[in-house]
Amino acid sequence: MTVFRIVSLVLATILVSTPAMAQEAATINSGDTAWILTASALVLFMSLPGLALFYGGLVRAKNYLSVLMKVFSIACLASLVWVFLGYSIAFGGASPYFGGFDNFALLGLGRDAVSGTMPESIFVVFQMTFAVITPALIVGAFVERVKFFPVLVFTALWLLVVYAPVVHWIWADTGWLYGKVQDFAGGLVVHATAGITALVFVAFLGARKGFPKEIPMPHRPAHVFIGASMLWVGWYGFNGGSALAADGAAGMAILVTHISASTAALTWVVIERILYKKPTLVGGVTGLIAGLASITPAAGVVGPLGGFIIGLMGGLICYGAVHLIRVKLRFDDSLDVFAVHGVGGILGILLLPFVAGTALGGVGFDSVSDQFMHQLTGTVAVVTWSAIVSAVLLFVIKKTMGLRPDEAEEVQGLDTALHGESAYN
Repeated sequence: MTVFRIVSLVLATILVSTPAMAQEAATINSGDTAWILTASALVLFMSLPGLALFYGGLVRAKNYLSVLMKVFSIACLASLVWVFLGYSIAFGGASPYFGGFDNFALLGLGRDAVSGTMPESIFVVFQMTFAVITPALIVGAFVERVKFFPVLVFTALWLLVVYAPVVHWIWADTGWLYGKVQDFAGGLVVHATAGITALVFVAFLGARKGFPKEIPMPHRPAHVFIGASMLWVGWYGFNGGSALAADGAAGMAILVTHISASTAALTWVVIERILYKKPTLVGGVTGLIAGLASITPAAGVVGPLGGFIIGLMGGLICYGAVHLIRVKLRFDDSLDVFAVHGVGGILGILLLPFVAGTALGGVGFDSVSDQFMHQLTGTVAVVTWSAIVSAVLLFVIKKTMGLRPDEAEEVQGLDTALHGESAYN
Protein backbone atom coordinates (compact mmCIF):
# COMPACT_ATOMS: atom_id res chain seq x y z
CA MET A 1 0.00 0.00 0.00
CA THR A 2 2.85 2.35 0.87
CA VAL A 3 4.55 1.70 -2.47
CA PHE A 4 1.25 2.25 -4.28
CA ARG A 5 0.73 5.59 -2.53
CA ILE A 6 4.25 6.71 -3.39
CA VAL A 7 3.79 5.81 -7.07
CA SER A 8 0.43 7.61 -7.10
CA LEU A 9 1.93 10.76 -5.65
CA VAL A 10 4.75 10.71 -8.20
CA LEU A 11 2.30 10.28 -11.09
CA ALA A 12 0.08 13.04 -9.73
CA THR A 13 3.05 15.37 -9.47
CA ILE A 14 4.05 14.66 -13.05
CA LEU A 15 0.52 15.16 -14.34
CA VAL A 16 0.17 18.45 -12.49
CA SER A 17 3.64 19.75 -13.33
CA THR A 18 3.84 18.82 -17.01
CA PRO A 19 1.24 21.31 -18.32
CA ALA A 20 2.90 24.14 -16.37
CA MET A 21 6.31 23.16 -17.67
CA ALA A 22 4.98 22.91 -21.20
CA GLN A 23 3.28 26.27 -20.83
CA GLU A 24 6.51 27.90 -19.62
CA ALA A 25 8.45 26.30 -22.47
CA ALA A 26 5.88 27.65 -24.92
CA THR A 27 5.94 31.11 -23.33
CA ILE A 28 9.69 31.71 -23.17
CA ASN A 29 11.12 31.80 -26.67
CA SER A 30 14.91 31.62 -26.73
CA GLY A 31 15.13 33.32 -30.12
CA ASP A 32 13.00 36.27 -29.03
CA THR A 33 14.92 36.51 -25.78
CA ALA A 34 18.30 36.50 -27.52
CA TRP A 35 17.17 39.13 -30.02
CA ILE A 36 15.84 41.55 -27.38
CA LEU A 37 19.03 41.09 -25.35
CA THR A 38 20.96 42.10 -28.48
CA ALA A 39 18.56 44.95 -29.25
CA SER A 40 18.97 46.29 -25.71
CA ALA A 41 22.72 46.45 -26.16
CA LEU A 42 22.26 48.21 -29.51
CA VAL A 43 19.96 50.86 -28.04
CA LEU A 44 22.35 51.55 -25.16
CA PHE A 45 25.12 51.78 -27.77
CA MET A 46 23.11 54.60 -29.36
CA SER A 47 23.54 56.71 -26.22
CA LEU A 48 26.98 55.55 -25.16
CA PRO A 49 29.02 56.38 -27.10
CA GLY A 50 26.89 57.17 -30.19
CA LEU A 51 24.84 60.19 -29.12
CA ALA A 52 27.64 61.48 -26.89
CA LEU A 53 30.09 61.58 -29.79
CA PHE A 54 27.50 62.97 -32.20
CA TYR A 55 26.64 65.88 -29.89
CA GLY A 56 30.19 66.31 -28.61
CA GLY A 57 31.63 66.78 -32.07
CA LEU A 58 29.11 69.51 -32.85
CA VAL A 59 30.13 71.85 -30.02
CA ARG A 60 33.27 73.91 -29.44
CA ALA A 61 36.34 72.12 -28.12
CA LYS A 62 36.10 73.85 -24.73
CA ASN A 63 32.67 72.29 -24.12
CA TYR A 64 33.30 68.80 -25.51
CA LEU A 65 33.71 66.95 -22.22
CA SER A 66 30.72 68.71 -20.67
CA VAL A 67 28.50 67.14 -23.33
CA LEU A 68 29.99 63.69 -22.81
CA MET A 69 29.60 64.08 -19.05
CA LYS A 70 25.92 65.01 -19.31
CA VAL A 71 25.02 62.14 -21.63
CA PHE A 72 27.00 59.66 -19.51
CA SER A 73 25.50 60.85 -16.23
CA ILE A 74 21.97 60.91 -17.62
CA ALA A 75 22.43 57.29 -18.71
CA CYS A 76 23.40 56.27 -15.18
CA LEU A 77 20.68 58.32 -13.50
CA ALA A 78 17.90 57.32 -15.89
CA SER A 79 18.72 53.65 -15.32
CA LEU A 80 18.21 54.00 -11.56
CA VAL A 81 15.07 56.11 -11.93
CA TRP A 82 13.65 53.47 -14.23
CA VAL A 83 14.36 50.65 -11.79
CA PHE A 84 12.96 52.39 -8.71
CA LEU A 85 9.86 54.11 -10.12
CA GLY A 86 9.88 54.61 -13.90
CA TYR A 87 9.01 51.07 -14.92
CA SER A 88 6.21 50.89 -12.37
CA ILE A 89 4.67 54.17 -13.55
CA ALA A 90 5.02 53.15 -17.20
CA PHE A 91 3.81 49.56 -17.17
CA GLY A 92 2.07 48.99 -13.84
CA GLY A 93 -1.49 49.42 -12.59
CA ALA A 94 -4.88 49.43 -14.23
CA SER A 95 -5.33 53.20 -14.56
CA PRO A 96 -5.43 54.51 -18.14
CA TYR A 97 -3.25 57.47 -17.21
CA PHE A 98 -0.72 56.42 -14.56
CA GLY A 99 0.82 53.07 -13.76
CA GLY A 100 1.25 53.56 -10.03
CA PHE A 101 3.91 52.38 -7.59
CA ASP A 102 3.17 48.67 -7.18
CA ASN A 103 6.45 47.68 -8.83
CA PHE A 104 8.62 50.02 -6.74
CA ALA A 105 12.29 49.05 -7.04
CA LEU A 106 11.21 45.95 -8.99
CA LEU A 107 10.76 44.18 -5.65
CA GLY A 108 8.24 41.75 -7.12
CA LEU A 109 10.32 40.88 -10.19
CA GLY A 110 11.37 37.26 -9.91
CA ARG A 111 13.61 35.23 -12.16
CA ASP A 112 10.59 33.31 -13.44
CA ALA A 113 8.54 36.43 -14.33
CA VAL A 114 7.50 36.44 -17.98
CA SER A 115 6.58 39.28 -20.34
CA GLY A 116 5.30 38.08 -23.70
CA THR A 117 7.78 35.49 -24.93
CA MET A 118 10.75 36.56 -22.84
CA PRO A 119 11.73 36.96 -19.19
CA GLU A 120 10.29 40.19 -17.82
CA SER A 121 13.77 41.24 -16.72
CA ILE A 122 14.76 41.44 -20.39
CA PHE A 123 11.74 43.61 -21.17
CA VAL A 124 12.69 45.89 -18.26
CA VAL A 125 16.21 46.28 -19.63
CA PHE A 126 15.03 46.96 -23.19
CA GLN A 127 12.63 49.66 -22.04
CA MET A 128 15.31 51.06 -19.73
CA THR A 129 17.54 51.82 -22.72
CA PHE A 130 14.71 53.91 -24.18
CA ALA A 131 14.41 55.77 -20.88
CA VAL A 132 18.15 56.45 -21.12
CA ILE A 133 18.29 57.91 -24.62
CA THR A 134 15.13 60.04 -24.46
CA PRO A 135 16.33 62.63 -21.91
CA ALA A 136 19.83 62.38 -23.38
CA LEU A 137 18.43 63.69 -26.66
CA ILE A 138 17.41 66.91 -24.91
CA VAL A 139 21.07 67.67 -24.14
CA GLY A 140 21.54 68.87 -27.71
CA ALA A 141 19.25 71.83 -27.12
CA PHE A 142 21.17 73.43 -24.26
CA VAL A 143 24.83 72.59 -24.89
CA GLU A 144 27.51 75.09 -23.85
CA ARG A 145 25.31 77.07 -21.45
CA VAL A 146 23.74 75.02 -18.66
CA LYS A 147 24.84 73.87 -15.21
CA PHE A 148 25.44 70.21 -14.51
CA PHE A 149 23.41 69.27 -11.43
CA PRO A 150 20.21 71.12 -12.40
CA VAL A 151 20.18 68.98 -15.55
CA LEU A 152 20.29 65.82 -13.44
CA VAL A 153 17.48 67.01 -11.17
CA PHE A 154 15.38 67.93 -14.18
CA THR A 155 16.09 64.58 -15.84
CA ALA A 156 14.98 62.55 -12.83
CA LEU A 157 11.74 64.48 -12.38
CA TRP A 158 11.02 64.65 -16.11
CA LEU A 159 11.32 60.89 -16.49
CA LEU A 160 8.76 60.35 -13.73
CA VAL A 161 6.16 62.97 -14.65
CA VAL A 162 6.52 63.30 -18.43
CA TYR A 163 8.19 60.30 -20.02
CA ALA A 164 6.87 57.39 -17.92
CA PRO A 165 3.22 58.55 -18.03
CA VAL A 166 3.38 58.96 -21.82
CA VAL A 167 4.84 55.45 -22.09
CA HIS A 168 1.88 54.22 -20.05
CA TRP A 169 -0.65 56.03 -22.24
CA ILE A 170 0.63 54.54 -25.49
CA TRP A 171 2.51 51.30 -24.77
CA ALA A 172 0.93 49.84 -21.63
CA ASP A 173 -2.10 47.68 -22.40
CA THR A 174 -4.19 49.68 -19.90
CA GLY A 175 -3.20 53.09 -21.33
CA TRP A 176 -5.89 55.35 -22.74
CA LEU A 177 -4.16 55.58 -26.13
CA TYR A 178 -3.08 51.93 -26.33
CA GLY A 179 -4.39 50.24 -29.46
CA LYS A 180 -5.51 53.57 -30.90
CA VAL A 181 -2.31 55.49 -31.56
CA GLN A 182 0.22 53.59 -33.66
CA ASP A 183 3.66 54.48 -32.32
CA PHE A 184 5.83 51.48 -33.01
CA ALA A 185 9.13 52.60 -31.47
CA GLY A 186 8.62 56.08 -30.09
CA GLY A 187 7.73 58.87 -32.52
CA LEU A 188 5.67 60.40 -29.71
CA VAL A 189 7.02 58.54 -26.68
CA VAL A 190 10.66 59.37 -27.43
CA HIS A 191 11.09 62.00 -30.14
CA ALA A 192 8.09 64.26 -29.56
CA THR A 193 8.54 64.36 -25.78
CA ALA A 194 12.25 65.15 -26.13
CA GLY A 195 11.77 67.61 -28.98
CA ILE A 196 9.04 69.66 -27.33
CA THR A 197 10.91 69.67 -24.03
CA ALA A 198 14.01 70.91 -25.86
CA LEU A 199 12.08 73.97 -27.08
CA VAL A 200 10.77 74.72 -23.60
CA PHE A 201 14.24 74.31 -22.11
CA VAL A 202 15.73 76.79 -24.59
CA ALA A 203 12.94 79.27 -23.83
CA PHE A 204 13.88 79.23 -20.14
CA LEU A 205 17.63 79.19 -20.77
CA GLY A 206 18.10 81.72 -23.54
CA ALA A 207 20.50 81.71 -26.47
CA ARG A 208 24.25 81.30 -26.44
CA LYS A 209 26.29 84.48 -26.30
CA GLY A 210 26.58 85.99 -29.78
CA PHE A 211 23.72 83.97 -31.31
CA PRO A 212 22.52 84.25 -34.10
CA LYS A 213 25.35 86.32 -35.57
CA GLU A 214 27.97 83.97 -34.19
CA ILE A 215 27.10 80.30 -34.66
CA PRO A 216 30.01 78.09 -33.53
CA MET A 217 31.27 75.59 -36.07
CA PRO A 218 31.51 71.90 -35.07
CA HIS A 219 34.98 71.31 -33.68
CA ARG A 220 35.16 67.62 -34.71
CA PRO A 221 33.01 66.74 -37.77
CA ALA A 222 34.68 63.33 -37.86
CA HIS A 223 33.32 62.58 -34.38
CA VAL A 224 29.90 63.73 -35.52
CA PHE A 225 30.09 61.21 -38.35
CA ILE A 226 31.28 58.39 -36.06
CA GLY A 227 28.53 59.11 -33.53
CA ALA A 228 25.85 59.28 -36.22
CA SER A 229 27.04 56.00 -37.70
CA MET A 230 26.75 54.37 -34.27
CA LEU A 231 23.23 55.76 -33.97
CA TRP A 232 22.36 54.26 -37.35
CA VAL A 233 23.59 50.82 -36.31
CA GLY A 234 21.93 51.09 -32.92
CA TRP A 235 18.63 52.04 -34.52
CA TYR A 236 18.39 48.47 -35.80
CA GLY A 237 17.80 47.51 -32.18
CA PHE A 238 15.67 50.57 -31.48
CA ASN A 239 13.14 49.84 -34.22
CA GLY A 240 13.75 46.16 -34.88
CA GLY A 241 13.68 45.33 -31.20
CA SER A 242 10.34 47.09 -30.78
CA ALA A 243 8.69 44.13 -32.49
CA LEU A 244 9.56 42.30 -29.23
CA ALA A 245 10.17 39.15 -31.24
CA ALA A 246 12.66 37.71 -33.70
CA ASP A 247 10.20 37.56 -36.57
CA GLY A 248 9.16 39.09 -39.87
CA ALA A 249 7.93 42.28 -38.24
CA ALA A 250 11.39 42.89 -36.79
CA GLY A 251 13.00 42.19 -40.17
CA MET A 252 10.69 44.57 -42.01
CA ALA A 253 11.20 47.24 -39.34
CA ILE A 254 14.96 47.08 -39.85
CA LEU A 255 14.61 47.18 -43.63
CA VAL A 256 12.34 50.24 -43.74
CA THR A 257 14.49 51.96 -41.12
CA HIS A 258 17.55 51.60 -43.32
CA ILE A 259 15.68 52.77 -46.41
CA SER A 260 14.31 55.86 -44.68
CA ALA A 261 17.69 56.80 -43.20
CA SER A 262 19.47 56.46 -46.54
CA THR A 263 16.80 58.45 -48.37
CA ALA A 264 16.73 61.33 -45.88
CA ALA A 265 20.53 61.58 -45.79
CA LEU A 266 20.76 61.86 -49.58
CA THR A 267 17.84 64.30 -49.64
CA TRP A 268 19.69 66.60 -47.22
CA VAL A 269 22.88 66.36 -49.28
CA VAL A 270 21.04 67.24 -52.49
CA ILE A 271 19.37 70.24 -50.85
CA GLU A 272 22.74 71.55 -49.68
CA ARG A 273 24.20 71.02 -53.13
CA ILE A 274 21.37 72.97 -54.76
CA LEU A 275 21.33 75.82 -52.25
CA TYR A 276 24.99 76.19 -51.31
CA LYS A 277 26.90 74.24 -53.99
CA LYS A 278 28.78 72.30 -51.29
CA PRO A 279 27.20 69.28 -49.60
CA THR A 280 28.58 68.77 -46.09
CA LEU A 281 29.29 65.70 -43.99
CA VAL A 282 27.55 67.22 -40.96
CA GLY A 283 24.51 68.02 -43.11
CA GLY A 284 24.40 64.51 -44.50
CA VAL A 285 24.43 62.81 -41.11
CA THR A 286 21.87 65.30 -39.78
CA GLY A 287 19.59 64.19 -42.59
CA LEU A 288 20.35 60.61 -41.62
CA ILE A 289 19.09 61.22 -38.09
CA ALA A 290 16.01 62.99 -39.44
CA GLY A 291 15.17 59.93 -41.52
CA LEU A 292 15.67 57.63 -38.55
CA ALA A 293 13.47 59.73 -36.28
CA SER A 294 10.74 60.00 -38.92
CA ILE A 295 10.49 56.27 -39.58
CA THR A 296 10.56 55.30 -35.90
CA PRO A 297 6.78 55.41 -35.23
CA ALA A 298 5.92 53.80 -38.55
CA ALA A 299 8.54 51.05 -38.81
CA GLY A 300 6.07 48.37 -37.72
CA VAL A 301 3.32 49.17 -40.23
CA VAL A 302 4.89 50.41 -43.48
CA GLY A 303 6.61 48.58 -46.30
CA PRO A 304 9.77 49.50 -48.23
CA LEU A 305 8.06 52.10 -50.44
CA GLY A 306 6.43 53.64 -47.39
CA GLY A 307 9.86 53.83 -45.76
CA PHE A 308 11.21 55.63 -48.82
CA ILE A 309 8.39 58.19 -48.77
CA ILE A 310 8.83 58.86 -45.06
CA GLY A 311 12.59 59.26 -45.52
CA LEU A 312 12.09 61.69 -48.40
CA MET A 313 9.56 63.77 -46.47
CA GLY A 314 11.66 63.60 -43.32
CA GLY A 315 14.70 64.98 -45.13
CA LEU A 316 12.73 67.80 -46.77
CA ILE A 317 10.58 68.88 -43.83
CA CYS A 318 13.24 68.56 -41.12
CA TYR A 319 15.64 70.60 -43.24
CA GLY A 320 12.98 73.28 -43.54
CA ALA A 321 12.33 73.11 -39.80
CA VAL A 322 16.02 73.68 -39.01
CA HIS A 323 16.05 76.77 -41.23
CA LEU A 324 12.78 78.06 -39.76
CA ILE A 325 13.72 77.66 -36.11
CA ARG A 326 17.37 78.68 -36.22
CA VAL A 327 17.41 81.26 -39.02
CA LYS A 328 13.92 82.74 -39.23
CA LEU A 329 12.77 82.49 -35.61
CA ARG A 330 16.32 82.82 -34.20
CA PHE A 331 15.65 80.20 -31.57
CA ASP A 332 18.89 78.68 -30.27
CA ASP A 333 17.98 75.00 -30.19
CA SER A 334 21.71 74.46 -30.54
CA LEU A 335 21.86 71.01 -32.14
CA ASP A 336 18.37 71.04 -33.69
CA VAL A 337 16.71 68.64 -31.28
CA PHE A 338 13.20 69.86 -32.01
CA ALA A 339 13.70 70.40 -35.74
CA VAL A 340 15.13 66.90 -36.26
CA HIS A 341 13.72 64.70 -33.50
CA GLY A 342 10.52 66.54 -32.58
CA VAL A 343 9.46 67.39 -36.12
CA GLY A 344 10.68 64.06 -37.48
CA GLY A 345 8.84 61.99 -34.87
CA ILE A 346 5.60 63.94 -35.25
CA LEU A 347 5.89 63.80 -39.04
CA GLY A 348 6.17 60.02 -38.93
CA ILE A 349 3.17 59.78 -36.59
CA LEU A 350 0.92 61.90 -38.80
CA LEU A 351 2.15 60.53 -42.13
CA LEU A 352 1.88 56.92 -41.01
CA PRO A 353 -1.81 56.27 -41.88
CA PHE A 354 -1.33 57.46 -45.45
CA VAL A 355 1.74 55.37 -46.33
CA ALA A 356 0.89 52.16 -44.50
CA GLY A 357 -1.59 50.92 -47.11
CA THR A 358 -1.29 47.42 -48.53
CA ALA A 359 -0.68 48.89 -52.00
CA LEU A 360 2.60 50.31 -50.64
CA GLY A 361 3.52 47.11 -48.83
CA GLY A 362 2.19 48.14 -45.42
CA VAL A 363 -0.28 46.51 -43.07
CA GLY A 364 -3.19 48.82 -43.99
CA PHE A 365 -5.95 50.30 -41.83
CA ASP A 366 -9.71 49.87 -42.01
CA SER A 367 -10.13 53.65 -42.10
CA VAL A 368 -7.26 55.98 -42.89
CA SER A 369 -9.19 59.02 -41.67
CA ASP A 370 -10.07 57.40 -38.33
CA GLN A 371 -6.47 56.34 -37.80
CA PHE A 372 -5.24 59.82 -38.63
CA MET A 373 -7.56 61.29 -36.00
CA HIS A 374 -6.18 58.86 -33.43
CA GLN A 375 -2.65 59.89 -34.39
CA LEU A 376 -3.55 63.57 -34.19
CA THR A 377 -5.25 63.16 -30.81
CA GLY A 378 -2.21 61.40 -29.40
CA THR A 379 0.11 64.05 -30.80
CA VAL A 380 -1.85 66.93 -29.27
CA ALA A 381 -2.03 65.17 -25.91
CA VAL A 382 1.67 64.29 -25.75
CA VAL A 383 2.89 67.67 -26.99
CA THR A 384 0.64 69.57 -24.57
CA TRP A 385 1.54 67.42 -21.57
CA SER A 386 5.27 67.53 -22.32
CA ALA A 387 5.32 71.30 -22.80
CA ILE A 388 3.28 72.23 -19.73
CA VAL A 389 4.91 69.86 -17.25
CA SER A 390 8.42 70.61 -18.53
CA ALA A 391 7.75 74.34 -18.15
CA VAL A 392 6.63 73.86 -14.54
CA LEU A 393 9.71 71.78 -13.71
CA LEU A 394 12.08 74.26 -15.32
CA PHE A 395 10.42 77.23 -13.62
CA VAL A 396 10.92 75.66 -10.20
CA ILE A 397 14.51 74.56 -10.89
CA LYS A 398 15.45 77.94 -12.33
CA LYS A 399 14.10 79.72 -9.25
CA THR A 400 15.76 77.35 -6.76
CA MET A 401 19.01 76.08 -8.32
CA GLY A 402 19.47 78.21 -11.38
CA LEU A 403 20.06 76.85 -14.85
CA ARG A 404 22.82 78.88 -16.44
CA PRO A 405 26.48 79.31 -15.45
CA ASP A 406 27.80 82.85 -15.18
CA GLU A 407 29.18 84.57 -18.25
CA ALA A 408 32.81 84.08 -17.25
CA GLU A 409 32.31 80.30 -17.00
CA GLU A 410 30.66 80.19 -20.42
CA VAL A 411 33.55 82.13 -21.96
CA GLN A 412 36.07 79.87 -20.25
CA GLY A 413 34.23 76.75 -21.38
CA LEU A 414 32.24 74.31 -19.31
CA ASP A 415 34.88 71.57 -19.46
CA THR A 416 37.26 73.41 -17.17
CA ALA A 417 34.76 75.72 -15.45
CA LEU A 418 32.39 72.97 -14.28
CA HIS A 419 34.42 69.76 -14.45
CA GLY A 420 38.07 70.81 -14.11
CA GLU A 421 39.09 68.84 -17.19
CA SER A 422 40.04 69.53 -20.76
CA ALA A 423 39.45 67.37 -23.80
CA TYR A 424 42.69 68.52 -25.45
CA ASN A 425 45.99 69.26 -23.74
